Formats: sequence, structure tokens, C-alpha cells
Amino acid sequence: MAALVLVPGFWLGAWAWEDVARELRSAGHEVHTVTLTGLAERAGEAGPGTGVQAHIADIVRVIEDHGLQDVVLVGHSGANVPVTGAAARIPGRIARLVFVDTAPLPSGMAVIDFNHPATQERWRKEVAEEGDGQWLPVPPFERTGDAHDLAGLTDEHLARLRERCTPQPFATATEGLDLPHGLPAVPSSLVACTFTPGQLRELAASGSPLFAPLAGMDLHHLPTGHWPMFSRPVELAMTLGGLADR
Repeated sequence: MAALVLVPGFWLGAWAWEDVARELRSAGHEVHTVTLTGLAERAGEAGPGTGVQAHIADIVRVIEDHGLQDVVLVGHSGANVPVTGAAARIPGRIARLVFVDTAPLPSGMAVIDFNHPATQERWRKEVAEEGDGQWLPVPPFERTGDAHDLAGLTDEHLARLRERCTPQPFATATEGLDLPHGLPAVPSSLVACTFTPGQLRELAASGSPLFAPLAGMDLHHLPTGHWPMFSRPVELAMTLGGLADR
């Protein structure tokens, strides 16, 4: 049976996968949850140079140290870059890449580049003024102005996010991957939450290089906000388990 390695997005640690991992394990799956350098219980391990390559190394280390093969490697949101990089580094160990409400980026593109210019400007200002020049502060997780992304979350979920999230090493948002040979040649799936598969197919067909990685991707729909491991953990676990069972 394939092993699942779950990598959280920005500001999160392995704790974010607790409910999903519990469901998967109860179904008989082997599950490994990852906390990346500089986040959660590893917040004190980051330095000024902690970036994408450090997070790729974290993921590869978990897979190799546990002797895992046929891995279903799952990345949520901003973890799209390091899971892609890990699959490129050890493709023989990866059975499938799964992107949760995110997608692989074209070679050289960083997470910050994918955001609206106003968001990029706000992030850089927050890092300069609140993050000592190297940390992306935790969002306020307030429904006002962010209702779409926060759909499905209870007040308790939001309080937990505010309490447990930690600032993100900013270099992980500003560094892209150099992929001279294109994306890793492993099967890939996308669990869409804030978009529908139809919308993603339209973007893939638009001809924009930005959305080229979506072409031909195996798409699944889990309608909720951007944080399905909290808002719909049982359904997310069922989707991931089904992909692992292939």
C-alpha cells in the first residue's frame, strides 16, 4: 500500500493534518505528516537563508529516512513548490503528487509571483515592518474581506489558526524552482476547493504559460474554502485515500 506524506501550506505545521491523518490511518493507510523548517515546533530552526531548498530537503529526508516507496506526496497551498521540488529530486520514490487547492508553478515562478500585485506589495510591507525583513506574518484569519477562502471554517477553527500558526520564512515565498526539464514525470492530481474543475480546465486551455501545468491534470472537486483539512477533513481524507488506493 502506498504511503501518504502530507505537507502543510504557509504558516502551518504537521498539526494541521491531525484530523485528516486520523481518518486515513483508521482506513489502514500509512501516513507521515511534515513540519517544515521554521514552522510550528520547528520555528526556532530557521535562519535568514531558510528557503525553498531547505523545505525540499525536509520532505526528501522524511521519505528517505522512513525508507518510503510508492509515496503519495500531498502539498497544500504554498507547499506546491517544495513538493514539486522533492518529486523532481526523488521521482523514483513518488507514485503520485497531489495538490490541495493549489497547483504546480512554471519553472522559475515563486509563490509571491502568482499573487495579485496588491498582495505582493502588502506581503513585502508586512515582512519589512512586522517580520524583521525575513518573516511573512500570520494572516488575521478574519472573515471580513476573506470569506471565500475561509468558507466552511467555524469560529473555533479560526481561533485555532490564530493561536497555532507561525510566521512563514519569507524566502519560501520569493524563491522559485529551476525546472529545465519541466515538471516531474510523475502522475499528478489536484483537489480543487475554491475553484471548480471546469474553471481550471478553462484556465489550462487559455494558452497562458501561467496555467500550462494544469493541462491534463487529474482533477477532483471538494467544494469548501482554502483550508479543507479543517473545514472538511473527512471528505479530504476520503479523496486522498482514494488516490492512494489507485
